[in-house]
Amino acid sequence: MDIFKFARGQSFPAGTLYLVPTPIGNLADITVRALHILSQVDGIACEDKRHSAMLLNAYGISKPLYALHEHNEISASAYLLEKLRNGERWAYISDAGTPGISDPGAILCEEIKKGGYQVCPLPGPSAITAAVSGAGDFLKHGNGGFQFLGFLPAKANQRDELLKVAATSNISSFFYEAPHRIESTLSSIVAHLDGDRKVLIAKELSKIFEEIKVIAVRDLPDWMKTIKSWQGEYVLGIEGAARRDSPTSFDEDTLQWISAIDGRIGHKELSEIISQITGISKKDAYRELIEKKEA
Repeated sequence: MDIFKFARGQSFPAGTLYLVPTPIGNLADITVRALHILSQVDGIACEDKRHSAMLLNAYGISKPLYALHEHNEISASAYLLEKLRNGERWAYISDAGTPGISDPGAILCEEIKKGGYQVCPLPGPSAITAAVSGAGDFLKHGNGGFQFLGFLPAKANQRDELLKVAATSNISSFFYEAPHRIESTLSSIVAHLDGDRKVLIAKELSKIFEEIKVIAVRDLPDWMKTIKSWQGEYVLGIEGAARRDSPTSFDEDTLQWISAIDGRIGHKELSEIISQITGISKKDAYRELIEKKEA
């Protein structure tokens, strides 16, 4: 079976930067297209040359490597831009996962585009999408939507502010957290969230000791006591808050003050005021005003 048959048939324009996702822990997770691109480009920029060399050696790929990381992304982008001007094809890989997703790559992408050259992102491994796909009905309160907020801040007060944002959100929130801070972060979640809210803890995704745990906040303290080691890479999720039912029609008090100011401002402005005070959506408030006028 020729596994590269379909990859070879795809467009491979010169003067293009290819953003190539790499495995987050399991070497078998690299895609056929990723291997094809990496074997065909003129060079590979990478977050850490020694780390990336191990991946490339595992698949028998030998290419010139150029270090591009968070500390030199702008200057290194200029180097790659010059390579593309010469008609070369280059790839960028981070240490693990998808470039630009809580990893270097976003600035590089912007600089290449500003220079007038094409950026081609490949789909592939990502810890956040793996965690979300294994979360079950964790997204039910947000109708399937979620927000990814990257790495939690290292400072406790900044971390807690972000957790408060997640606590009030109607859609589920996901973060990355470091192993030396995970215990403190979970304790903060216990302090700031209602006991009924669920938390997702995904550890070592795609690796031998992979674990995905969904647990109510009230049960977190007892569960944490059972953990012997916090080593590993973590994705945390906080379930979205249940939406409160909003009224869809005016009560007697609302009708009284509407009558008092009706005619002094337009229906659009009045519907916005009604929405802010009562919780009725602006659309429903406007519709009721029109129906009241026509009655």
